[in-house]
Amino acid sequence: MADSQQILDPYEFLKIKLNPDGSLTRLAPLPSLPATPELTSNSHHQPSLSKDIPLNPSNNTFLRLFRPASPPPTSQKLPVVIYFHGGGFVLFSATSFPFHDSCACISAQSPAIMISVEYRLAPEHRLPAAYDDATEAVLWVRDQALGINGCDEWLAELADFSKVYLMGSSAGANIVYNAGLRALDLDLDPIKIVGLILNQPFFGGVERTESELRFKNDRIAPLVANDLMWSLALPEGSDRDHEYCNPLRDEYVSRNDKIRRLPRSLVRGYGGDPFVDRQKEFADMLEKQGVQVIKKFDDQGYHGVEVFDPKMAQVLYDDVKSFIWSSVINKL
Repeated sequence: MADSQQILDPYEFLKIKLNPDGSLTRLAPLPSLPATPELTSNSHHQPSLSKDIPLNPSNNTFLRLFRPASPPPTSQKLPVVIYFHGGGFVLFSATSFPFHDSCACISAQSPAIMISVEYRLAPEHRLPAAYDDATEAVLWVRDQALGINGCDEWLAELADFSKVYLMGSSAGANIVYNAGLRALDLDLDPIKIVGLILNQPFFGGVERTESELRFKNDRIAPLVANDLMWSLALPEGSDRDHEYCNPLRDEYVSRNDKIRRLPRSLVRGYGGDPFVDRQKEFADMLEKQGVQVIKKFDDQGYHGVEVFDPKMAQVLYDDVKSFIWSSVINKL
């Protein structure tokens, strides 16, 4: 998906406008889909039910819960997947149609309870705001398991709180990694995070990789656009070697004791993605620290391919199902 035409204006490419107060006007947001808590008249095209639940009203964050439209046998509890959407930390929503559809399909096919997090976007809320929201979401699930202020009826009926996964694509996968590290410091009993699912994780760095240079004018993720997103997302005054962006810098070895405690992880990527070199290096780093890593790198495909190619989307759903249920079997 490389394009020889030089991308000159990253703001125009991303269809965003920076306002004098530092906020963004997002000129072309993806269409949003409403939650559908009941079966509709077109129910044969409705794999899952969904509903929205407030997370932190003061931050305008919420959770979109998904459950299979056809429930499993009453004796079967379902794993819980806490999901974070992509968009370079500056774009999109849990309600955006590609992420809604993806969660709906994974919920039905795995099957699983999906909890998609509406986290705060940069630059209005720079990192670590998204990580803070992710941590709140994990603690919300713990509190549901404890019955604090009651438990949502879908979770009470279907959720297996001993089998919780964190999943994200692109920037969402970056959130998974950082939220996974944070979760190691939390008292999460009785829930247990047993796996991380990182689809095309979004990392960067000051020094360019070979794949970044080869695909610098990529039609989906050109470097100038990604540099801009990092400049909008990272703490003021930071460069792309900040730990939120570049987890492989030598000065972050102090995190190694924590990294090796991360659960089993699935890392996915594609040969046509400018960030594939970083994704492979990241997977190798996890493995070196002793994390059990399942690597799924396909020579075909590009960044965000699942949004555009239903067949590749189905491969993702199959990989997620396989990873979740192989983890369940390993625990038996």
